[in-house]
Amino acid sequence: MKKVNALILTGFGLNCDTETAHAFELAGATSHRVHINALISGKVALEDFHILALGGGFSWGDDHGAGVIEALKLKNHIGRALLTFVDQGKLIIGICNGFQALVNLGLLPGLDRDYTRRSVSITFNDCGNFRDQWVHLAANTQSPCVFTKNMETVDYPIRHGEGKVIADPQIIDTLLAGNQVVFQYADAAGVPAKGAFPLNPNGSLEDIAGICDPTGKIFGLMPHPEAYTHVTNHPDWTRRAQVLKRAGKSLDQEMTIGVKLFKNGVDHIKDAFFK
Repeated sequence: MKKVNALILTGFGLNCDTETAHAFELAGATSHRVHINALISGKVALEDFHILALGGGFSWGDDHGAGVIEALKLKNHIGRALLTFVDQGKLIIGICNGFQALVNLGLLPGLDRDYTRRSVSITFNDCGNFRDQWVHLAANTQSPCVFTKNMETVDYPIRHGEGKVIADPQIIDTLLAGNQVVFQYADAAGVPAKGAFPLNPNGSLEDIAGICDPTGKIFGLMPHPEAYTHVTNHPDWTRRAQVLKRAGKSLDQEMTIGVKLFKNGVDHIKDAFFK
């Protein structure tokens, strides 16, 4: 059976590569943790993979801004290969620091299929400090994003000091109108936070937690789905277990909504390339 090959970048402060690789493995892909130097030197060829994952962490210490140096390294060395990867209909996901790198590259939001123009920024949290918490997210069911298929509300953790998505008003309006806003910070019922802290942990405009390009094949989000790969990762799992126990039921051990996000991507590749 053909396998979906996922490339997960490592090196220079990226620190969520192992968890991201594990999530892709649970989702049915073959994960390859590759140092960014191996990719930009040509030792490892991007064309050998179906999915590229830019994971979380603090690449180059965020010394020149979150995701800035990572974006410059990729653009200057394999910028053309990245555009070819996109043209081939393959998938790119950026999580937290990876999301920041994707907007710096211009791969997101990719308005008018222009993947070189930067039109969105991610800046410091309004609260003025690093936030480490779980958040509720409302998924846009009209979004073309392949990773969030059949999702409505999800819980994921966030861990960032620079997560506020900003852009000119007309860009935000375009993203909303084109259903490129994939996730919004929300309350437990899935109602958007409308900027209320801490439901919206960073002050992101329109509660934006994740966006995609017009094709839905490039996706970036601040929360960490790779941190929710087992039922016991969720902070409320013990409470849920007790409620179910009193009802004569057991805790659901099926695939988490974290793994589901990665599986959607893997399934898309299987349908698009292996049939």
